[in-house]
Amino acid sequence: ELVPSIMSNMLNPDAIFSNNEMSLSDIEIYGFDYDYTLVFYSKHLHTLIFNAARDLLINEHRYPAEIRKYDYDPNFAIRGLHYDVHRALLMKIDAFHYIQLGTVYRGLSVVPDDEVIAMYDGSHVPLEQMSDFYGKSSQGNTMKQFMDIFSLPEMTLLSCVNEYFLKNNIDYEPVHLYKDVKDSIRDVHIKGIMYRAIEADIEKYICYAEQTRAVLAKLADHGKKMFLITNSPSSFVDKGMKFIVGKDWRDLFDVVIVQADKPNFFNDKRRPFRKVNERGVLLWDKIHKLQKGQIYKQGNLYEFLKLTGWRGSKVLYFGDHIYSDLADLTLKHGWRTGAIIPELRSEIKIMNTEKYIQTMTWLQTLTGLLEHMQVHRDPDSQMILEEWKKERKELREMNRNFFNAQFGSLFRTDENPTYFLRRLSRFADIYMASLSCLLNYEPDYTFYPRRTPLQHELPGWSDQLCTGTFRIPFLQETVQIK
Repeated sequence: ELVPSIMSNMLNPDAIFSNNEMSLSDIEIYGFDYDYTLVFYSKHLHTLIFNAARDLLINEHRYPAEIRKYDYDPNFAIRGLHYDVHRALLMKIDAFHYIQLGTVYRGLSVVPDDEVIAMYDGSHVPLEQMSDFYGKSSQGNTMKQFMDIFSLPEMTLLSCVNEYFLKNNIDYEPVHLYKDVKDSIRDVHIKGIMYRAIEADIEKYICYAEQTRAVLAKLADHGKKMFLITNSPSSFVDKGMKFIVGKDWRDLFDVVIVQADKPNFFNDKRRPFRKVNERGVLLWDKIHKLQKGQIYKQGNLYEFLKLTGWRGSKVLYFGDHIYSDLADLTLKHGWRTGAIIPELRSEIKIMNTEKYIQTMTWLQTLTGLLEHMQVHRDPDSQMILEEWKKERKELREMNRNFFNAQFGSLFRTDENPTYFLRRLSRFADIYMASLSCLLNYEPDYTFYPRRTPLQHELPGWSDQLCTGTFRIPFLQETVQIK
């Protein structure tokens, strides 16, 4: 009876979701990252990164040539996972630092729950073992969090090489493996392997259909200033933007900064800007003004603020990396932030299916039954409760498989938000699947976060199902500019 009513109010995959109240009428300046914000890449790019890094491991780090038998699996990993550098384990952790059992992988094989509990004295990861502020594994931290979309091939390569060593009974040091894979993935970018491949076959690697030009044109028509801050190099950005926006793309931007070295760009006050000429040569001139139509390299945000005067909540910056793009801007500089989460669209489409809604409705109902009926201690009742617990576990696994067979949803563990969602909620005022979602909203639209009930405010479990507080914004609620 509940499923049809829920399906009549499905979520809109092209909606913008709000963590914090924000009115676009207050925004005068829009800033953008480049990769996976202004430009989206095809599935071929991650295969390219995986293969190139795998070859670097073999040719430069002297790893066994047999690891070439492993190909990139786009369905293995999801973003936001943690990697225990010393134990060589890839896992999903929730907002409270608890490991989601059943999602811990050594190589390409799941680690049994009892083994995980024995290793970690339960399933909780202490704060001092977690990654640092930017998700990195550093001194005293054994965990690395993979927040970048580019990190998907890195996680898969780590798992494949671990698998090879384990299957062949080769004794190895997990810390060395982690560092070698990290360096190889870095070199695919630093040595220009990825950039050259994309530039040579731009139609193969860049997706054209994300309506980037329409978004930028709309903002320009409404008198908004725009800027670009990216870690990518000048010629690479220029060719990509010409492909997706047009030869006149620079006319839309008031400031363009390349090779910014984020997040250092937001924190290091020492590095001055340098102008890049049409041939990509760095000029020695002292920069007194950031001019429209020019491209600048390096620099820092403090100099940027001094030269532009673009401060505070009138600036909205979009990026896909929650740490490198958004965290410092919202914590230190008071800019408004928008996260681009491409996975959001596919996850919402899954959540709108009848099979998912039916599974989740029964899972919540079963959980409510367990909570209310656990007071019955007689043997027959206890037997039924055990059967319900078993069924609930099966439903949880089914729910995980809707999204990713190994790790489930990007945003949830079984019941709790993921660590990824915790950081997204903290550092992004709004979030969406792509910039094209902005086309559905008027330029003075105000985003209001939904008042989701706290645990002590929740109605009874059956009432919550009937009211459907988790279903908004609905498909029909999107504001169209027509």
